[in-house]
Amino acid sequence: MPTTAKVAEFRRLHEDGTFVMPNPWDVGSAVVLERMGFPALATTSAGAAWSAGRPDNGLSLDATLAHLRSLAQAVAVPLNADFEGAFAVDPDGVHANVLAATATGIAGLSVEDSTGDADRPLHDLGLAVERVAAARAAIDESGSGVVLTARSEGFVVGVPDLDATIRRLRAYADAGADCLYAPRISTLHEVVAIVDAVAPKPVNLLINAPFITVAEAAGIGVRRISVGGTLARAAWGGWLEVAREIAAAGTFTGFASLPDVEGMLRQA
Repeated sequence: MPTTAKVAEFRRLHEDGTFVMPNPWDVGSAVVLERMGFPALATTSAGAAWSAGRPDNGLSLDATLAHLRSLAQAVAVPLNADFEGAFAVDPDGVHANVLAATATGIAGLSVEDSTGDADRPLHDLGLAVERVAAARAAIDESGSGVVLTARSEGFVVGVPDLDATIRRLRAYADAGADCLYAPRISTLHEVVAIVDAVAPKPVNLLINAPFITVAEAAGIGVRRISVGGTLARAAWGGWLEVAREIAAAGTFTGFASLPDVEGMLRQA
């Protein structure tokens, strides 16, 4: 599917109903998830970094752009990019890097407001809004129509203030974000408050623990669901358990009842 068609389809998915957009961490996992019937996929900065032997946020801009390009080319469904903090602080840098990302074949892109500084974990609201506006301008300049998601990271970085998060998300919506996202909220009350606060803009909900179902999220108006790096962590959990058994006991019971990965990847 051409990129323009992927973008159009991604925008259509945000208009009505609820869709699940799981997060592959490499081409193989992306191909299999597409074949399972998911209508869209999203990258995970954590999963991609772990595959390269680095912690989350450990890949360079160039490595991330290459990763986006390889996944976008591997699947026919829309791909949303976890673009971290856009690999820049100043709005001009955000603009330049988002513009580069729009050329990779992605259909959507998210930009965070975290700083990586434990003493000041979130960008000041004024700068954060300027960064979202810069990303919006870059997408408009590209003519790509890529869906812009603005993320407020308070619940991730130890500032779990719901009212402050809502103020930020509303400001990001006013600055041009198409979709709003507050990762790590974990109660129905928080989800409902955010959905209601930014309506009619769609909300992405991260589900990385069993606190809600797809049906329940749909019932309270969530438009889009992602799982972040949790599928990748589940994969790591599986092989680590088997490797630890081999190392500790010299036995291989974990090799029983394994999936036919070769068969899945050979499907037409």
